[in-house]
Amino acid sequence: MFATAFGWIVATDFRGAARRFHAMSRAATPFGGAGASVVGVGFVRAVAGVFGLIGPFVLGAGLLELWRGEAGLDGLPPVPAWFVVCQALVAGVALWTMWRRSGVLRREWDAGTGLRRAAVAVLTASLVAFVVTLGLGQGGWAVVSWLVGGLCGLTLLPGGRTDQPSAAGPASADS
Repeated sequence: MFATAFGWIVATDFRGAARRFHAMSRAATPFGGAGASVVGVGFVRAVAGVFGLIGPFVLGAGLLELWRGEAGLDGLPPVPAWFVVCQALVAGVALWTMWRRSGVLRREWDAGTGLRRAAVAVLTASLVAFVVTLGLGQGGWAVVSWLVGGLCGLTLLPGGRTDQPSAAGPASADS
């Protein structure tokens, strides 16, 4: 369901979501240069369209398996400790990158209202909860926290931001 929602929101560029996703992904790239992006908004919209088209089929197949009784509630396999440590390091670097002064989540927090700030806070908490639940061997809760974080990320995509440049372009420093 999330892949379908994400796909259609970005593919249709609902309230500028494709441009925002492209800008957010460029800003979140840790070693990205200030040069031109390798992929444009059109490519992002095309890939999101694939998610939007395939998502309903995957959802339908899963629901059909549940209805037939073929889907089991098998738990996730245990995760090795080294993987949890690596995941914690990746999550720590990701949070540091996203919350530093020029980070994506910091900008969303500063420019946001109540709903956007709540989405940023829950997204941050869900990333921490994912690593903690994974480390405790609670794979089901880890997936739930991952999905909640994805839902919060979807709420950040559409919508206007207060720090976007105006249609007339940036003012020059010489004037």
